[in-house]
Amino acid sequence: MSSLKRILLVDDELHLRETLSRILQHAGFEVSAAADAKDGLDLLEQFEFHLVYMDIRMPDMTGLEMLKLIHTRYPELPVILFTAQPDLNSALEALRGGAHDYLIKPLLPNVLVDRANSVFAEQNIEHRKREIIKQIDSLQGELRNLVPKESVNINFATRSVATSDRYIKLGHLVLDLLTRNIAVNNHSVGISPTAFDYLVVLAKHSPNLVDYKTMAKEAQGYQVEAHEAQEIVKWHVYHIRQAIEPDPQNPKYLINVRGSGYRLVPE
Repeated sequence: MSSLKRILLVDDELHLRETLSRILQHAGFEVSAAADAKDGLDLLEQFEFHLVYMDIRMPDMTGLEMLKLIHTRYPELPVILFTAQPDLNSALEALRGGAHDYLIKPLLPNVLVDRANSVFAEQNIEHRKREIIKQIDSLQGELRNLVPKESVNINFATRSVATSDRYIKLGHLVLDLLTRNIAVNNHSVGISPTAFDYLVVLAKHSPNLVDYKTMAKEAQGYQVEAHEAQEIVKWHVYHIRQAIEPDPQNPKYLINVRGSGYRLVPE
């Protein structure tokens, strides 16, 4: 899967840019690197990319400003931002601007590669879905030409057999750990890869309280102080609530225990 995938890396720090490029290349990806937003945008015009890794803080144009341009010109291109200074406001702005994910420096090699693999797995799934839908439409059209309309009543839906090591089921919420998909009341919902990891942590501990440090450690491997962990997890919780709550402004499933952490309480 990864050998045909091309990643654009944009960061003004030469050493970090070279290190991240080597990590991704070693994992089998094709990598192009740019030192600033201008060079990054030039590369996007010249080549096809499947993913962009980009620092938020850059001298000529911030990552958030570049994100807006990318989202306008290439709306299907996933962008993962990273920063050494986590800030809830910038994280939320990134989410609203269409960022696929948001990582905190120092970037762990396994996290960097896993996020790319998750993005490409999602792209492959969506591509295959479109292919299947086209095939179904074609077959249904052929059937209508072969038999009377009233006799064509075929259900192409398939059912998955749940296994304890693949699915986590909590009331109306089902997490598929293999495909990393979420279903709420039997409806599929989208969520970023990191937010999915946080939701898995909350689901595994449900209905118990999970403190901020535990969430950051189990979801992203970060060993940080409680106040830092709280800032890191806030925007992921925001993203999760947008996906699973009927009213994200008045959550009833993902509950904040002020100053301590969060609890996932299914119906």
